[in-house]
Amino acid sequence: MTETVIAGRMVGGRRYQIDTDPSRLDIALIHHFLAKCSHWARDIPFDTLRRAIAHSIVFGLYRGGTQVGFARIVTDQATFAYLADVFVVAEERNAGLGRWLIETILAHAPLQGLRRWLLVTKDAKSLYLRCGFAEICPNLSYLERFDPAVYA
Repeated sequence: MTETVIAGRMVGGRRYQIDTDPSRLDIALIHHFLAKCSHWARDIPFDTLRRAIAHSIVFGLYRGGTQVGFARIVTDQATFAYLADVFVVAEERNAGLGRWLIETILAHAPLQGLRRWLLVTKDAKSLYLRCGFAEICPNLSYLERFDPAVYA
């Protein structure tokens, strides 16, 4: 069996792990956070989230056996990755766990050698800048096709 715990650390006397095992994820917690607490995936249906997770590389952040954070990568594992659905639950914030999660993802062996990483953020720009992300060049256009009613 492949080892799925890819990082561990002590923070404030508590032990944390980052794991890539999709079967360990607390889907109910992830769904609650994304559907009720996030601005980017508000009202996401449970089945849509399950499909998204099934087609992504997932990273669970755990304190003991309890999930306290999540992120997923959409990638071709050759040239491109999109970082999505990153969160740390409110009770665990301000301890550097979000930055550690991002840095661990960026160092993950199957994701090395990619030419481009993308993400979109409304309120965590400074976190991603500290992790090596930069604003898109002025001569590039960020375009989207967005359907805000798709979950209705």
